[in-house]
Amino acid sequence: MSEAGGVVIAGGGLAAQRCAETLRRLGYEGRIRIVCAERHLPYNRPPLSKEVLADAAAEEKLAFRAADWFDDKSVEPILGVAASGLDASARRLELSDGSSLCYEQLVIATGARPRMLPAFEAYDNASTLRTLEDSRALRERLISGARLLIIGAGFIGQEVAAAARGHGAAVTVIEAEPLPMHGLLGREIGAWLARVHLEQGVDLVLGQTVAQIHGAGHIEEVTLEDGRRVAADHVLVAIGVDPDLGWASAAGLSAIGIATDAGGRSELPGVYAAGDAAAFHDPFLGRHALSGHWESAGRQGVAVAHAIAGQPLPAPALSSFWSDQYGMRINYLGHASLADAVEIEGDPAQRDFVALYTRRGVLVAALSVGRPQALGELRERLAYMAEAPQG
Repeated sequence: MSEAGGVVIAGGGLAAQRCAETLRRLGYEGRIRIVCAERHLPYNRPPLSKEVLADAAAEEKLAFRAADWFDDKSVEPILGVAASGLDASARRLELSDGSSLCYEQLVIATGARPRMLPAFEAYDNASTLRTLEDSRALRERLISGARLLIIGAGFIGQEVAAAARGHGAAVTVIEAEPLPMHGLLGREIGAWLARVHLEQGVDLVLGQTVAQIHGAGHIEEVTLEDGRRVAADHVLVAIGVDPDLGWASAAGLSAIGIATDAGGRSELPGVYAAGDAAAFHDPFLGRHALSGHWESAGRQGVAVAHAIAGQPLPAPALSSFWSDQYGMRINYLGHASLADAVEIEGDPAQRDFVALYTRRGVLVAALSVGRPQALGELRERLAYMAEAPQG
């Protein structure tokens, strides 16, 4: 089957949904089709490592829009089918079921795939977390007394650890870095995050990796580099993600992120990218960069819609993300990697503070805990970065 016309959006996440919504809001009257690899209408992923692990009822609030919205807006979801190839010269998207879709504009918003350590792939009790099915399967294992081993202390690993402790599971987190988020957030915040999890009963093992796995097809325990053995009923590998772009590489697009302009335009005519698949030009950094964050995906979907509709692009926004752990909200703005110093205002022990990251005395990033009212002022203080990008 090959059908012509309009906008085809490959991917069913936030970038895809915001793009479709914005196109209709801007008055675009052409055909819009969203190709979703999962058998669900586009839904919100951040709760998968938070609320959905804590309570099955949270699944009811995941969908961005009810099914009748797609009928009302004449947006056609194609569920359970993934993008599998691209013929850019013919403007044709190949699909995993053997069919294809011809397009006037293609939006690549296929998101990312979680990384799985090769040594764990053959075991039936090792998993990653990306989809609703992944979250459901993990939630079933989070019972009182269950032994959960998490590889990686990024925010996904930390959020799952918090949810698991809420269920009464015994949690061990293994992190190769000296502190959680050390490379991104630095020593001060890394040490604070470590204390938070230790206080909640998490066995946090830092500066270590797994040297050996014990069990025949089913992990029973692992041995770390220092010889310590850790028993586990289930292992979650949470070491980051890679753009889901292998299917597009034959068309000449980079598998590590499609470079775009501020409107999401790629080097191929009629092909745009947004979300985890895109390396937008970041005016704050002065270069192309992957974002990988929920808020960026939404903004990029909106920007692509404006470009397709021929409308002025919205103003660029700062990189930002948030995390919910043990009843507290962590907000982050800017680019801490640019900083040469960090100052703490408030009381980390009371989970009420702001970390200010500066470069030569100028604010380049901020992390706020328990102070949502501070976000507006912090955004204003960081707005200069658009006019004075840091190379």
